[in-house]
Amino acid sequence: MSDSSKIYLRETVFPNIILPLSSFMANLGARTNGISPNHVEIRIYSNGVEPKASQEVKESNINYSQRAQWLRAAVLGANDGLVSVASLMMGVGAVKEDISVMLVAGFAGLVAGGCSMAIGEFVSVYTQYDIEIAQIKREREAKNNREVEGETQREKLPNPFQAALASALAFSVGALVPLLAAVFIRSRNIRMAVVAGTVSFALLVFGGVGAVLGKTPVTRSCLRVLIGGWMAMAITFGLTKLIGSAEL
Repeated sequence: MSDSSKIYLRETVFPNIILPLSSFMANLGARTNGISPNHVEIRIYSNGVEPKASQEVKESNINYSQRAQWLRAAVLGANDGLVSVASLMMGVGAVKEDISVMLVAGFAGLVAGGCSMAIGEFVSVYTQYDIEIAQIKREREAKNNREVEGETQREKLPNPFQAALASALAFSVGALVPLLAAVFIRSRNIRMAVVAGTVSFALLVFGGVGAVLGKTPVTRSCLRVLIGGWMAMAITFGLTKLIGSAEL
């Protein structure tokens, strides 16, 4: 057999090794049927390694709406915990100099807010889940009871337990920031300034993380979260100071 009639198998993982393909094709019962190329290169990707282009296609097909099931609850929970507890502590600090009063108020806000966020998120997402399940059943009956399609749609539904747990944990993490910032500072003025600065930095971080994970503009998200937090703390501080000075 001449060199021009040989078919070779070249594996891209070992480019320096050329193996004859004639015996391999004969065992499979394949015939060339008159096709006589000089060489045939068959690329074999071992160990499950895929081309880079294929990996980029898979990355571009990520469904960010499914990721939002837990991302929304986590980011909102962290921001709520940070802003609500910090505002509560700022309000108490406006009328009380004792650090223990501020810390107790902040801890009570952490526990109450975490429970409230978890329960509220669970009820909200479970209501949405029931509505979408009912809609899937109606569509499945209209399409001659296609079970496979119904199961696929069910997998895309939000998980109420996941959303509730993420919301409660995120709220607690956010609420710990102002508590830890104030726990070792005895002077009220310095304590208030440190809490405000620490909370502002944390708001920027949470806003940036949420924007990166959700593929949204980072600057806009950070500014929106930061300005909202400043407004909440300022309003709580001002109204509490006003009521405290009125001695109602």
